[in-house]
Amino acid sequence: MPRLVGLMAMDAREAAKSHGLLLNAPDRPDFHLTVVDYVVRQYPQPGAEVPRESSVYVWFDFGEGEGGGGVREPRIPRPPSGGLQRELDQPEDPYPVVSSA
Repeated sequence: MPRLVGLMAMDAREAAKSHGLLLNAPDRPDFHLTVVDYVVRQYPQPGAEVPRESSVYVWFDFGEGEGGGGVREPRIPRPPSGGLQRELDQPEDPYPVVSSA
C-alpha cells in the first residue's frame, strides 16, 4: 500500500493505479474531476499488505473536530491603524563629539 496522504488528487489516482488499486473518496462524489485537493487520510494505512484490485479509501477533508485551520475570527481589539509607530524617542549619542573651538 503506497502512502497517499499529502498527494494531490490526480497524483493519488496515478499512484493507486500504478499499484493496481482502486481509489474511492467517500467525501467527494465528483472524485474523478478532483485535481488539486490534497489527501488528508487514507485507509488502509500506508505499508499495509493488500491484494491487487483492492479498494483504497481517501479523504480530502478532516472530519468534524479533527483538526484543520480552525475558525478565523477578527482580533479584538484591532491593531491601531497607521502602520508602525515608534514607542520611544531615539536615544542620545552616548559619545558626543566635543569640539575645542
